[in-house]
Amino acid sequence: MTQPRNSSPFPQDVVGAATLERMAKVPAFNRWMFDRLADWIGSRVLEIGSGIGNMSQFFIDRDQVVLTDTESAYRLVLQEKFGARGNVAVVALSLPHVPRELSDRRFDTIVCLNVLEHIDDDIGSLEAMYSLLEPAGKLVLLVPAFPGLYGSLDRALGHYRRYTRKLLRARYAKVGFAMRRLEYFNLAGIPGWWIT
Repeated sequence: MTQPRNSSPFPQDVVGAATLERMAKVPAFNRWMFDRLADWIGSRVLEIGSGIGNMSQFFIDRDQVVLTDTESAYRLVLQEKFGARGNVAVVALSLPHVPRELSDRRFDTIVCLNVLEHIDDDIGSLEAMYSLLEPAGKLVLLVPAFPGLYGSLDRALGHYRRYTRKLLRARYAKVGFAMRRLEYFNLAGIPGWWIT
């Protein structure tokens, strides 16, 4: 029996790759999302889980930008899109482990959008992020909410969990982060997620 042909160039993560490719085709949504976060993003930025650069494109002009992903195919795309820029580096990163090339660096901003839920050790990963921030640095974090919505799409995307405000506050406190702002981001998307 033959398997259906995967048209995505990212065979390791078919559902995740298809999601990234779909999101690349909705630039207005990506711009809206970035505009909601822009005030929190500084000049020395580490993006965790850059994927194929759907959000990276909006802050690629900062003084220093390090784009990361666990998937080598995504890193190749990032390198092709942004690697010629002198202010950009593309690095393999699989939290909670921090590679030597990042361990001595400090950033004023870490952007981690829809990534933490993919990591089994979320506390260890938050600790790693904390260690990479300079004093008064900012973590811009987006995670899926409402554990009651956890379903087949979450499983297909490799999510370990969805978060409540209480759980996220507890994780932050354990690591030492001071939470400046906590809000729901896209409540209008809940019905579509639930149906999907």
